[in-house]
Amino acid sequence: MPTREAGEVFGPRMTLFADVLSVGLVTSVACLPLVTAPAALSTACAVLRGAGQDRPVTAGRYVALLRERLRAGDLLAGAVALAGLLLLAADLALAGAGLPGAPLFAVAAAGIGACAAVVGLRACGRPESVTDWRAALRGAARDAVADIGGSGLVLLAVATAALCAWMLLPLAFLVPGPLALALTAVDIRRSAAVPLP
Repeated sequence: MPTREAGEVFGPRMTLFADVLSVGLVTSVACLPLVTAPAALSTACAVLRGAGQDRPVTAGRYVALLRERLRAGDLLAGAVALAGLLLLAADLALAGAGLPGAPLFAVAAAGIGACAAVVGLRACGRPESVTDWRAALRGAARDAVADIGGSGLVLLAVATAALCAWMLLPLAFLVPGPLALALTAVDIRRSAAVPLP
């Protein structure tokens, strides 16, 4: 990263941190309808990926990109993600009701939910998610298996975001920015490690 300019109070890393928080706030607002959550997170990842290519990381650029891309496929991806989340919640509620074999079922359901979350979040971090969710999901599923360390980093980022939101509720409106930054970094890390043909 370039060094601090003369008279500049904060360096470029602090500027990027502020941009990540502003993108996180706008992403939180865009996620409120719930079915727009995958598109909103994917757009945040695309905007943050542009920081490495000297494109502005601003809330205005985020809104412009999101407005361009909200289409039926994005809303369908959001509906599928919401249905999966509701199914997992219902399964865990049934396990908590004391059904026979409930502890084993709860562990299995949580494991399946964690795997699905990793693939879905890694898909949001991929550049293909802006235009083609199926290709993004296929690539994310391959990466989730081939890059176990990256999948662990995704789970760690989600756990950190959840812990921050739990500890201080107003942080819940800012955590999508750092989460999108983590997803983008994991994808860039993976693509940098893959040798070119």
